[in-house]
Amino acid sequence: MTKNAVVLLSGGLDSATILAIAREQGFACHCLSLDYGQRHRVELTAAARVAASLGAVSQRTLKLDLTQFGGSALTDARIDVPIAGLQPGIPVTYVPARNTIMLALALAWAEVLEASDIFVGVNAVDYSGYPDCRPEYIRAFETMANLATRAAVEGRHLNLHAPLIELSKAAIIRRGIALGVDYSLTVSCYQADAQGHACGVCDSCRLRREGFVAADVADPTSYIKQK
Repeated sequence: MTKNAVVLLSGGLDSATILAIAREQGFACHCLSLDYGQRHRVELTAAARVAASLGAVSQRTLKLDLTQFGGSALTDARIDVPIAGLQPGIPVTYVPARNTIMLALALAWAEVLEASDIFVGVNAVDYSGYPDCRPEYIRAFETMANLATRAAVEGRHLNLHAPLIELSKAAIIRRGIALGVDYSLTVSCYQADAQGHACGVCDSCRLRREGFVAADVADPTSYIKQK
């Protein structure tokens, strides 16, 4: 019998790749996206496209307005998205506790689906300094999940998969291409326009573009035309 898995799907490059990986491993993939008031909400349209393209069994988008808290360039319009290139430290695009919130919601759905597996596209190599993208965080969350759920207490261990965590962006792209991911469907930009065109200068755009160059793969990203 095919096993269910919950896949956190933002609509970006990394999450599209983990959906392809989960599918390759034989899971029936239930994709969870979160509308948290992000500046680049157009990524949610991309998530629906990616889920359909890669054969997800279902895809849901939950609404949770983190603009009520702000504290990030992605959830507070008064804070500019940095465009000067990657800098040391944790950038203002870090959304407080975002991955913890998303994983908690995925965990709740996994219990209902009787799924023992959750996939998340965090990466600790080509990342922007986010503390909730580190291997020790993923291990800690998995430990917590197996203490805090009825399913685990009754004997169904929860596995938190982060298959991209130690890969470079180029390696992620090559893996996705081999699995048939159409990266033209994805949106990674922190300030993409309403049509999903990327700015080309935010941290996420820089990492993405450098990844395609390093992978020697044509970049399918649609960029905003500079005036």
